[in-house]
Amino acid sequence: MKANEVSKMTQLPISTLRFYERKQLIPEQFLSRDANNYRVYDKEVINYLQDIRMLLTLGFTIQELILLINENSHIEKKVLVMEKIQYIQELEAKLEASKTFLKDLLEGKANFQTHCKSKH
Repeated sequence: MKANEVSKMTQLPISTLRFYERKQLIPEQFLSRDANNYRVYDKEVINYLQDIRMLLTLGFTIQELILLINENSHIEKKVLVMEKIQYIQELEAKLEASKTFLKDLLEGKANFQTHCKSKH
């Protein structure tokens, strides 16, 4: 597949694909060159790039992704992933507390008073 096809399928700009290549975020197994030296992507790169996008959404930095891809130490990779899991668990707890507060606000149970609750 050519870069424009990958771009359309992943909704990533071609410039992002090039950036990922420069940062060595796209392993060689997904990228080759044709006779005219154009980039040719393996079809499996689509799923891989979706995973990269998810990891970025989860808060991984580009440097952390480079470490996950290129680091030989499985222990360092595991620690990095476990730290993200801990971060998500903390975020979940904060979101749950926020949701409880907002429900209390609607029911007039919060210290902060507003007219969210109907008076009937």
